[in-house]
Amino acid sequence: MASSTTGDGVSEAQTGKKSKKSKNQVDESELLTVPDGWKEPTFSRDDNPRGLLEESSFATLFPKYREAYLKECWPLVEKALGEAHIKASLDLIEGSITVCTTKKTFDPYAIVRARDLIKLLARSVPFEQAVRILQDDMACDIIKIGTLVRNRERFVKRRQRLIGPKGSTLKALELLTSCYVMVQGNTVSALGPFNGLKEVRKVVMDTMKNIHPIYNIKTLMIKRELSKDPDLRMQSWERFLPKFRHKNLAKRREPKKKSVKKEYTPFPPSQPESQVDKELATGEFFLRESVKKRKKMEEIKVKQAEALTKKQEERNKAFIPPKEKPLMKKTTKAPTEGKLDIEAIKEKVKKAKTKKLGAPPVNPAPPTSGTTDKKKKNKAKSKG
Repeated sequence: MASSTTGDGVSEAQTGKKSKKSKNQVDESELLTVPDGWKEPTFSRDDNPRGLLEESSFATLFPKYREAYLKECWPLVEKALGEAHIKASLDLIEGSITVCTTKKTFDPYAIVRARDLIKLLARSVPFEQAVRILQDDMACDIIKIGTLVRNRERFVKRRQRLIGPKGSTLKALELLTSCYVMVQGNTVSALGPFNGLKEVRKVVMDTMKNIHPIYNIKTLMIKRELSKDPDLRMQSWERFLPKFRHKNLAKRREPKKKSVKKEYTPFPPSQPESQVDKELATGEFFLRESVKKRKKMEEIKVKQAEALTKKQEERNKAFIPPKEKPLMKKTTKAPTEGKLDIEAIKEKVKKAKTKKLGAPPVNPAPPTSGTTDKKKKNKAKSKG
């Protein structure tokens, strides 16, 4: 059958396809826009008046250190679950928490929320935060990070990097995603809306893969600012988001121990000599057993004597006095080429004095022999 055509000569089949495409486009645009202040209606007893057909139950184990806290907050847990008509039991001997539905339970999803509640309590999440999981717009995600890094020291460093100095990185992540995040042991517990949980999981997994969380936090901050602009709602944000790439080092790190490859030879290495070959070469093979034993004993005694002398020398080192430094340093006299001429120095001094006074130098005359004879006669007279 030939398809009927319109007045413009276009078939009805083609017009039908175009109309379908336009409808799909309109539907997608309508799905992206959500009216402000819209909330999903709560599930009430009128939606399920007959209740549940069968009983469902979940159980989880908790560590020993959580026992004291669970004892204190258990009445509050029972009260919160009692509003949803769910029964909870705490077994301290076995170390487990069990939740199960009752005949009054009308919400089939309430048992799943109760299961998430006991999981969060077992993972060190406080009751004030864990009880929020019973709300309709809340969800939780427990991320296992223990098996992502093999080296324990590296794992601890990356986990601490996620927390940050004084918990600043974790606090920034909570503010941007509007989720509560708890890092405990080998797991990270997150509680909040679905979009926020998706971002938290991405940041945690990237941190364990050695990508610093500050990069993801920066992209989240930019996305938060872009979401406020209604014009950018239908556009791609890739041009605004930063692109972080791994920087390759200019110089490749060289290993400390370099393995030098030997030259390739097609011939295999020679077979090492056996003990019998060595004895044949030295002639020990033909000696008697008694001679061999005696020779071995002599070698052992020589080695023992050498070791004994070495030990004795090391012990005697402690008794050798160290070389003492002299208290007074030896002063080196200036070298003199010859003896000083004192008489010549005296004459130079006298000449210098006379030049200053301006009188010619007077040489005293040596005493004559006549004067000495007169002195001797005068002395004799005085004695007589």
